[in-house]
Amino acid sequence: MTLRQLLTGVRLLAVLTVLLGVAYPAAVWGLGQVAFPDRARGSLLVADGAVRGSTLLGQAVEGDQWFQPRPSAGDYDAQASGGSNAGPSDPDLLAAIAERRAAVAAREGVAPADVPADALTASASGLDAFVSPAYARLQEDRVARERGLDRAEVAELVAAATSGRTLGFLGEPRVNVVELNAALAARS
Repeated sequence: MTLRQLLTGVRLLAVLTVLLGVAYPAAVWGLGQVAFPDRARGSLLVADGAVRGSTLLGQAVEGDQWFQPRPSAGDYDAQASGGSNAGPSDPDLLAAIAERRAAVAAREGVAPADVPADALTASASGLDAFVSPAYARLQEDRVARERGLDRAEVAELVAAATSGRTLGFLGEPRVNVVELNAALAARS
């Protein structure tokens, strides 16, 4: 009886290993290649014939002529993906938030209370390429002024880079800052 049960267990292990360890991952990979070819290849951002990054990963930008991304706990290094693990009562995190709030308010010319939360805190991965529409709109005047563009033109670019809720009800509307800055670069 024990040998029979052992052989049954080994056969079940072999069948499940093939099904769940080979067939299922291969099916998911194949479906991803067909249904989402851009994302399956890393959603590469190509400009001037060269890969400039991924539209799924936030990137640091220098200068007031660009839309600023969310802060990053790992300095936008994809190999250092992860949050800071600092809690809401951590004095270092609270000091960093206060410093970021003052800096964003000064850069955008608004009251500190008007700075959206995503301008102050990093995402869980530290690599989020998206900001809230409120944070993107807050930056429109500065970017338009620095680039010598009409604010309405910049607002159109923001609208084009804005995505709604996934499947109409999951998550929040968001603006892809990487795509938005690429569109700005293409205008220059």
